[in-house]
Amino acid sequence: MSSKSIRVATDVGGTFTDLVCFETDLETGQSSVRTAKSDTTPPDFEKGVLNVLKKGDVDSSTVNFLAHGTTVVINALTERKGVRVGLITTEGFRDTLEIARGNRPDFFNLHYQKPEPFVPRYLRRELPGRMTYRGEERAPLDLAGLPAILDDFRKESVEAIAVCFLHSYANPAHEKAAVEEIQRLWPETAVVASHQITREWREYERTNTAVLSAYVQPVAERYLQRLSDGLKGDGYRGSMYVMQSNCGVDSLEAVSRIPITMVESGPASGFWGAAELGKLIGEPNVLALDIGGTTAKCSLIENGQVKIMTDYWIERDRTSAGYPIMVPVVDLVEIGNGGGSIAWVDDFGKLHVGPQSAGAVPGPAAYGKGGTEATATDANIWLGRINADYFCGGEVETDMDATRSAIEAVGEKLGTDADEAARGIVRIANNNMVNALKLVSLNRGFDPRDFTLVAFGGGGGMHAAALAHELGVKKVVIPAGAPVFSAWGMMMSDLRRDYFVTRLVDLNADGVGQLEAVFAETEALARDQFAAEHVDPAKVKFLRFGKFRYQNQEHTTEVLLEAGELTPERVAAIEADFHETYEREYTYRLDAPVEVVGIHLVASAEVGKLTMTREELGEADATSAQKATRKVDFALEGVHDAAIYNGDLLRPGMAFDGPAVVEDSGTTIVVHPGDKVTCDGYGNIHIEIRT
Repeated sequence: MSSKSIRVATDVGGTFTDLVCFETDLETGQSSVRTAKSDTTPPDFEKGVLNVLKKGDVDSSTVNFLAHGTTVVINALTERKGVRVGLITTEGFRDTLEIARGNRPDFFNLHYQKPEPFVPRYLRRELPGRMTYRGEERAPLDLAGLPAILDDFRKESVEAIAVCFLHSYANPAHEKAAVEEIQRLWPETAVVASHQITREWREYERTNTAVLSAYVQPVAERYLQRLSDGLKGDGYRGSMYVMQSNCGVDSLEAVSRIPITMVESGPASGFWGAAELGKLIGEPNVLALDIGGTTAKCSLIENGQVKIMTDYWIERDRTSAGYPIMVPVVDLVEIGNGGGSIAWVDDFGKLHVGPQSAGAVPGPAAYGKGGTEATATDANIWLGRINADYFCGGEVETDMDATRSAIEAVGEKLGTDADEAARGIVRIANNNMVNALKLVSLNRGFDPRDFTLVAFGGGGGMHAAALAHELGVKKVVIPAGAPVFSAWGMMMSDLRRDYFVTRLVDLNADGVGQLEAVFAETEALARDQFAAEHVDPAKVKFLRFGKFRYQNQEHTTEVLLEAGELTPERVAAIEADFHETYEREYTYRLDAPVEVVGIHLVASAEVGKLTMTREELGEADATSAQKATRKVDFALEGVHDAAIYNGDLLRPGMAFDGPAVVEDSGTTIVVHPGDKVTCDGYGNIHIEIRT
């Protein structure tokens, strides 16, 4: 038996595929970490994963644990590369998918067009049968017409079927019967029912979620199977876990059945990692920021808890209503601003950065792969913030001629020189990210000055200090392994499932009794599901949330419930917690009865979560890590002689002041004049922001 434990996480991003490998000697307890990056390889994303394993010198046959995050689901949705779907719904409700919602974003546009449904009307069919909102059968399900519907679907080359019946969140019996019959009559086709994904009400959202899950199910299943086969071909013999959008991992088998749950798997793992890191370093309140090559994503973490929601939409912007996906997703804001975001000037002479991206190919002009448009990365190189002689850790030879041409082209359109154009690109990119951070903090009733900014991704350290100055944040933390931090977050994740059940009752003695019964029933279901996958029920932990609203309101506010049985004596305390949470988010409270709309149960179990070891702090003198001094343009603070540090040589306890730049093979950290840096025992870099 091997005396080493080797744990691996891989994360497929829009530009790069990342790897983190932790190797622990079980006899001595000593650990080492390896990281690697390779280009993402669409459409065969599994090749990028196998490539990065080779690049990281990982022998798959020695790996004990492997977690994986991927963009394959969100890519299939946004690029319309799923399969043809047929929808079966309750008689009279085939057009729910097309009617959608009336609260369109572009309200005064008389020519507004709703987003086209993923299932055209001729592939939406009905079956008689009806449940009430209480789950009582009003009319029995009639499956007599199902064989003819399936015959039509075969003729139309349908590859997956979504089933969504009215009020199946309250009683899924009709959906279960329909799915069972479909599988009997047509076992080769993929079929997804809404109750398998969510037990929350809202008919349109639930229908669309079932449809989108069916749309990507064959694509995701084939991808995961190819990846599994490739890993087995490389010698991997363990179980593979897949990162979910709810900040937990789940088994390959479970995810293959309902792949829509990994729609935001990459960002979720990074934010979970930020929450776990915050607990390690005594910073439970965190603004987490992930800046990659294509996008920037941010989320707020309060008291170590990542907020999970089901009100998630794709392709929603100021002109389109987008599409709802009612699955547990980390509460985040995502914008099209990353290292590869393209700078452009509109017809009115106004500078923009993003959302268009140069991606991995051709990439920024500095890559020398044929890119001709200036990006945020090109601007940072031009200003000396990124070392042109150490680009991508020295793996890429910087094409300064192409960079100059790209920046000068932007400057010409603005009527200014290249230096001023590059400063403008950096400042616009920073402004876009500040606005995103305000959306998850100020707009939700939180003061960013009460939070620590944890920034990661390849571009996190480049912009974090500037964003902190703008927001009034007092401290920035750049994690060790920041460029591959999302993969690191998977190592800190539990096996996790979120259960949402709608149950409308008043918040009173009788209501909490009904609520306790729903929690108990759902917890028993969770234990059974984990036990079926050989997880010891004794290791399953639960976290309870209630979804509340003032009587007759439309939407809910989620409140964490203290552990223990819900009893009538706890009604007043729960109501007080709801009032406080509601007022913080909406600035007022009402003197009105409170209703319970449903529950949110988090069930989790450890599957060998990584334990971090803290090193003792050493000398504060960081001179041994300094490798040079060069002029750096800080955009707002002007040009300064900055000390350049080799990030790989920084040790716990070392400290220095800005202006400075920290460089390692995966990222660059810009420390503004007056800011103070210290290195902690876990290898993280703390930047105290000057006031």
